[in-house]
Amino acid sequence: MNKVMKFFMRDSAIIPLAAIVLGFVFGAIVMLAGGYNPITAYSSLFSRVFGNMYDFGETIREITPLILTGLAVAFAFRAGLFNIGGEGQFIVGMTGASFVGIKLGGLPAIIHAPLAIIVGALLGGLWAAIAGYLKAKRGVNEVITTIMLNWIALYLANYTVNHFLLLKGQQRSVDIEPTASVSLGWLSAMFDNARLHWGTLFAILAAVFFYFFLWKTKQGYELRAVGHNTNAAEYAGMNVNKNIIKAMFVSGMFAGLAGVFEVLGVFHYQTVMPASPGYGFDGIAVALLGLTNPFGVLLAASLFGILTYGSAGMSFGADVPPELIRIVIGSIIFFVAAQGIVRWVIAPLYFKRKKEKVV
Repeated sequence: MNKVMKFFMRDSAIIPLAAIVLGFVFGAIVMLAGGYNPITAYSSLFSRVFGNMYDFGETIREITPLILTGLAVAFAFRAGLFNIGGEGQFIVGMTGASFVGIKLGGLPAIIHAPLAIIVGALLGGLWAAIAGYLKAKRGVNEVITTIMLNWIALYLANYTVNHFLLLKGQQRSVDIEPTASVSLGWLSAMFDNARLHWGTLFAILAAVFFYFFLWKTKQGYELRAVGHNTNAAEYAGMNVNKNIIKAMFVSGMFAGLAGVFEVLGVFHYQTVMPASPGYGFDGIAVALLGLTNPFGVLLAASLFGILTYGSAGMSFGADVPPELIRIVIGSIIFFVAAQGIVRWVIAPLYFKRKKEKVV
């Protein structure tokens, strides 16, 4: 218990926790200015999430892709790269899983579902590796290429659905084969038919893999070294270009898996999308709040999932526009980024206490 308390009292944990509190406070001020009751609004939000088994299960479902896209951004960041292409990698992974899940009917479930997962993950990784290759071989900034690849992925996915997978008369694909589904029927039944699936377990295991790969393996050490200082890493004999491509590939696999499980575990079909779903961009915020630590990402994704799913409760229970929750999320990210403000606010309560302990 003491170790847990020490962890939450570290500066690295205090800053995001304080940012969350300040974000909620700022959101409450905005609600008051708009004539809404923030206490009723926040109560309705958490009642929506924890009020019954179905909504709690759906909140878990909402958290799952945020974990994976958050890990995607965090992994690349640890290697000194800013992957804002999680959206495109998410879509490509989803499309690959849809294609395999629909076109390869007749395979046994023990082969079909794993194959769809692997193909979607690999496609997401390869999509990110394009930006990594251009960065490594041509010096092209990965921010520019990943933005462009996001749009290419969106239109390529829509083309694929329209020409190869479309359900006649509908703006979506036909359903995937039951053998490709990763839904957990028995667990969904326990949660009043909430759309729970194996992807949640994969997301947690991905966070564990992230930690052990980066901090317990030689390859992970090289990636972190490249992220800290490319010149020093190259002087030490490390292949910087290879590590850049590798980092983007693994990052893209995480984001690709997020899309895979949305189609195989939640919807079981893919729509013709008028715009990007947004999980890749939310992953950037999750990674920032989680301080690019895999277990911090788990906690940050949980918070974002609760706020996102619970925002509908604010609308029904307190007549507060659900868009206001984006103000809360934006405020939290602002305070995480502006750590000087957070330190100034909490200094009288926290840092003074630390000095007294030292004395």
